[in-house]
Amino acid sequence: MAVKEKNSNYRMYLVAFTMFVMAILVMIKLNNIQWIEGEYYRKLAKERTVKNFIIPANKGNVYSSDGSLLATSIPEYTIRFDALSPTIENFQENIKPLSDSLSKMFGKSAGYYQETLQKARSNQNRYYLIASKLSYTDYMRIKSFPLFNKGPYKGGIIVEQKTVREHPIGLIAQRTIGYERTDSDGKGLEFAFKEYINGKNGHRMMQKIAKNQWKPINDNNELEPQDGYDIVSTIDVYVQDIAHHALLKQLEYYQADHGCVVVMETKTGEIKAISNLGRGKNGSYYETQNYAVAESHEPGSTFKLFDLIALLDDKKVDTSKVYDTNGGVVEYYKRKVRDSHKGGYGKISLARGFEVSSNTVLVQAVYDNYKDNPKQFVDRINSYGLNKPLGLQLIGEGKPYVPQPGDKRWYGTTLPWMAFGYNISLTPLQTLAMYNAVANNGIMVKPYFVKEIKEWNKTIKKYETEVINPKIASDETLNKVRAVLENVVKRGTGLKLYSKDFSMAGKTGTAQVDYNKGEGRLYYSSSFVGYFPAKEPKYSCIVVVHKPNVESGYFGVDVAGPVFKRIAQKIYTDSPPTNHVRDLNSKISITERAYDAYSKKVENVGVSVPNLKGMDGMDAITLLEYMGVKVNVKGIGKVKAQSVKAGEKMDKNQIITLELS
Repeated sequence: MAVKEKNSNYRMYLVAFTMFVMAILVMIKLNNIQWIEGEYYRKLAKERTVKNFIIPANKGNVYSSDGSLLATSIPEYTIRFDALSPTIENFQENIKPLSDSLSKMFGKSAGYYQETLQKARSNQNRYYLIASKLSYTDYMRIKSFPLFNKGPYKGGIIVEQKTVREHPIGLIAQRTIGYERTDSDGKGLEFAFKEYINGKNGHRMMQKIAKNQWKPINDNNELEPQDGYDIVSTIDVYVQDIAHHALLKQLEYYQADHGCVVVMETKTGEIKAISNLGRGKNGSYYETQNYAVAESHEPGSTFKLFDLIALLDDKKVDTSKVYDTNGGVVEYYKRKVRDSHKGGYGKISLARGFEVSSNTVLVQAVYDNYKDNPKQFVDRINSYGLNKPLGLQLIGEGKPYVPQPGDKRWYGTTLPWMAFGYNISLTPLQTLAMYNAVANNGIMVKPYFVKEIKEWNKTIKKYETEVINPKIASDETLNKVRAVLENVVKRGTGLKLYSKDFSMAGKTGTAQVDYNKGEGRLYYSSSFVGYFPAKEPKYSCIVVVHKPNVESGYFGVDVAGPVFKRIAQKIYTDSPPTNHVRDLNSKISITERAYDAYSKKVENVGVSVPNLKGMDGMDAITLLEYMGVKVNVKGIGKVKAQSVKAGEKMDKNQIITLELS
């Protein structure tokens, strides 16, 4: 018995000792947490419950040269409700007036909001959605509502803000303006000028209230974001619209793969319009890549201008020099150069050979005069800076290729093939810069897209015209070249484009391109480049269309030429003359008819929804607001569709959505 009692005492001592040791260890651990590791754990706890959220800065606006908005950032707000933050007294006292306010703002009944808010409280919902995609004005309004005006802790309001990039003119010039993303497809003005346009981000402290749910600690941001600077581009919205739709029409008709058009101001180098359209899988055309800037390819016959300038300025021949087209075929190193006109043109002058785009004439002229010294010909091309990128304001410019004598890729056929635009690669903007120099009395200027960086009315940085080559050729050469370019349209390959109403000068181009890299399937690149008017040119323009459907046509004058003509025609025949002031007392028939139609609809306003299809968007909005109806608008232009059908009973609390196009 004594032995059992003794063993029992040992066990008690052992348990007591173990508990004592454990207590000491706990005390040591607590002391360690409190004084040694305390700062780490306090920081960790704070990081898991309180977090510093970045508030992106509003990017600066992108403007056209006439002040129209091309891209802008707008804040967009989401309002949520933490139903457990308000005290029961505050909640019960304010739920009815809050519901009434929400009802007036969003159109649903006050009873609906009162019921859903009560339900959110019962379900302990700390992240109930009130409204999303609100403007700043709507956000300020809802912030003043009963209960919400007490702030995030007493009133339970949770405000989430994000910045949305909008393009008011839609998809036009989208690739040139660029996107917020930074991949290769989005490197337009917004990416190239990001150091100016992006601004500086702010931040806001927020507290975790549930899984992946956070709400602001304070009403105000800890650091307010700083908006970016604005960009004033060279784009003219009117010219841009003409160029875009003229190109789109031709691409659709010829079912082409892709194409581009650029309109440049002759004296300054300002890009007034640029459109790049590629065909999607569904057959529609989009701004897929910036082909005018990034795509380097064989120019074809538009390169013959370089031949003519070199030959005349180096005093090799004159435009009157006669060449035999040899039945439309000449041969170099057992490879044949052919004219597009079967049988050739007989014996014709160099000038006439250029006008009808004879490959045999231009190739003979270049090869005969430079075969012993091809470097002289190539050095002239290099002197224009065309053997390297132009150094544009945009990122992602295509790399040109000009073969150099002595290189591994220089063959006996290189010089004659260069003469009609092969074995050489240029971007559309490089070709345009050269033609523009001819129009600009020999001064070659760099194309540019941005004129100014601004902060409100303050100029941060200004961009001026930059000269690449002060004189590409003598005045004598330039006068002869301009005359021949004008004759291309009057009596050459561009004859279909001739109009007595306005003058143009330029060159057609049709090149075969191996898109499949040696697979044997050749396609065509059709182009037209020139300037207008022919005398005292104001604009130069290039149009390039790749892979048109050959069954519909593929020559430059047919595929690309009409785009060029449409632009010149619209600018110089549809625009009112600036030196004539219209009689303000005279009536304009189109305006009168539109006003009469609108007046009749107003007079017939009743209790039913009118038929708005076909009306100008602003007229439709005015009419509905006159009737006391709220309007939501999508798009620009005329009314394409309305959410409430014509003839239905009018409810002044409803919202009618109009789709414009």
